[in-house]
Amino acid sequence: MRGVNWVGDAVMTVPALRELRRVLPGAHVTLSTRAWAEGIFEGADFIDEMLVVDGKKGRAASVFAEAREWRRRRFDLAILFPNAFAPALTSLLARVPSRVGYATDGRSPLLTHALPVPSWRGQRHEVFYYLNIISELERLLGPTASNAASNAPHDSAPSAGLHVSAARLGDARSLLRAAGARLDRTLVALCPGSTNSRAKRWPASAFAELADRLAAHGSEVVLIGAPEEAEVTEEVLGQMQHRPIVLTGRTSLAQSAAVLSVADLLVTNDTGPAHVAAALGRPVVVVFGPTDPVTTRPFSELATVVRKPPECAPCMLRDCPIDHRCMTAVTAEEVFGHARRALESTRGLEVAG
Repeated sequence: MRGVNWVGDAVMTVPALRELRRVLPGAHVTLSTRAWAEGIFEGADFIDEMLVVDGKKGRAASVFAEAREWRRRRFDLAILFPNAFAPALTSLLARVPSRVGYATDGRSPLLTHALPVPSWRGQRHEVFYYLNIISELERLLGPTASNAASNAPHDSAPSAGLHVSAARLGDARSLLRAAGARLDRTLVALCPGSTNSRAKRWPASAFAELADRLAAHGSEVVLIGAPEEAEVTEEVLGQMQHRPIVLTGRTSLAQSAAVLSVADLLVTNDTGPAHVAAALGRPVVVVFGPTDPVTTRPFSELATVVRKPPECAPCMLRDCPIDHRCMTAVTAEEVFGHARRALESTRGLEVAG
């Protein structure tokens, strides 16, 4: 199984991975993916092992190194979640007998089973795009699989949930206490960055105002994010009146996931932690702008999407060529209202408005 390259996308493959376990219950499932994914899939019962892909060698060297390792392990089947050419080439060079993936990026000749991209893609959540690969695999396997599958896309999905062990939760609480967090208060995490798109960022001034509103009404606010998002965190800090707990750049993805399991709420841009928190069963409020919530919202009933889309949204651009109106139109007061309701509905907490 070749995994995807972004945190949010990785979480969106969880239902497909669970479905694969149902379809091939006796198979030994290896997930070949980036090192950071260990923080998401640690302890998962739907895979047997992880094989880390080294992306630092350069694309060609990485492909050949990965292919050598796949060939050494003598895999019988390669299921390719990414749409890119390189994973298909890897599976061919590794001489994997059966290679299944979408017919994208000119890679059809490299696959034994090149699947057509569903006509409904772009109209349904990406979770179903990945699930469809497993549905097609089940159809191809026929009586070999545990059950027959229809050609229609799934109308429901297996659980997208992830689990953090009690030990990791304890470590997260210790980490928060060491950083000065008061865990007897409502804990709200804010993620003001986004590693792959500046256009997805709600303004730092809005995050600062929201953080101050939350702090003024008794919440403990913690800022999270990757090291490359430290500059955005500093922008937020520079405009705040209250001092939050700052963990941006100070935790691994596994630690961040554990912290999110402890948090009562996450408020974030459309970025990886939104999907992680939702999969962990935590309430999430997500500010959407240039991206499409129909396809990439957190896959959870506890996720609230806040957006005021202009005519140009969703544009899917990484940098706004005009005035960032899709994000600046959303106010801190509005997001605070959604945050308050999320807390009240999930924990019965009363955060004064």
